[in-house]
Amino acid sequence: MESSVKTRLVEVVVPVHNEQRALRASVLRLHTYLTSTFPYGFQITIADNASTDDTWRLAGELAAELANVRAVHLDAKGRGRALRQVWSVSDADVVSYMDVDLSTDLDAFLPLVAPLLSGHSDLAIGTRLSRASRVVRGPKREFISRSYNLLLRSVMGARFSDAQCGFKAARTEIAQALLPAVEDEQWFFDTELLLLAERHGLRIHEVPVDWVDDPDSRVDILRTALDDLRGLTRVARRTLSGAANLPMPARVREARLPRGMAHQLPRFAIVGVVSTVAYLLLFSLLGLMMPVLAANAVALLVTAVANTAANRRFTFGVSGPAGALRHQVEGLIAFLVGLALTTGGLALLPDDVSHEVRLVAVVIANACATLVRFLLLRVWIFHPSRRTSRRPS
Repeated sequence: MESSVKTRLVEVVVPVHNEQRALRASVLRLHTYLTSTFPYGFQITIADNASTDDTWRLAGELAAELANVRAVHLDAKGRGRALRQVWSVSDADVVSYMDVDLSTDLDAFLPLVAPLLSGHSDLAIGTRLSRASRVVRGPKREFISRSYNLLLRSVMGARFSDAQCGFKAARTEIAQALLPAVEDEQWFFDTELLLLAERHGLRIHEVPVDWVDDPDSRVDILRTALDDLRGLTRVARRTLSGAANLPMPARVREARLPRGMAHQLPRFAIVGVVSTVAYLLLFSLLGLMMPVLAANAVALLVTAVANTAANRRFTFGVSGPAGALRHQVEGLIAFLVGLALTTGGLALLPDDVSHEVRLVAVVIANACATLVRFLLLRVWIFHPSRRTSRRPS
């Protein structure tokens, strides 16, 4: 039995870029842990993506020094790019990755890969948002993480709880089937892979993890947040168009949107983009003349009224004056939700935070409020059973 277990191979990829400070200690710790406790065969692959410091040299030294450790060099940056290159040619049974800072407790690794090796699940992720998880990180990162995952669940219908935790695994055959349809090469790679997997009905196993934030993290929060929002827009567009359908096992059934949503979502998205731009411009202008919280409330109220009116006619096909006042009054409920989300997000930020970070916070909170608005508009305010006037097709 022991020999058959050892013949199963798990490849652990550690993507790195300019990580000379942490690389050696982290790989030694990981190698020692897997050698002493992991019951399956393993391969650690250090994927250096375009480092300009001594990372590549150190990776080569570790590969020469330690059994089951190898190093791969890429000429371009990108965590997604590194994972794609290694996973696409892997001959392991399961491919996985973890961040070089090892923020996630390694005791969660065996529970992560075991359901994949048994064939019970297709992909597995560590989640920091489970009640059983123990997480140490600042309020800003906590707010951004929860808002982003709420956005995924509300708009994209995602059922997984944590898209951003750097602790994931997949059956190799499944990963290699999905990779051709994953476009992103950076931080959004994880989210796109998981959304694609759910679209094709694949099983995603979640493991609560103990996680400690790395105080030396150099992730550009503003740029990453904007890239993620662009990625979500692209994936939503491809989903609506029916693109990226891949050959999958017979048991897999493709997820479908509820009736009517296929034409409502893109129209709602257009109205939402225009409203968000108007909100940001108004918020920035009013912020020069009044307190931040007051500027946020006024900007949100003005754009909420305009948003309800535009969606009433353009998205849900309701015209004429009948019911217009009622629609606006009910739309104010979504306004109050948005006000609570954005005000709460601003209140969590330190007083000395930069204007760019403040804008990221309100964009994420406003996006969450927008999703709540769509659900309220669809299932309550403009539900067909409550419409009093309908524009002809």
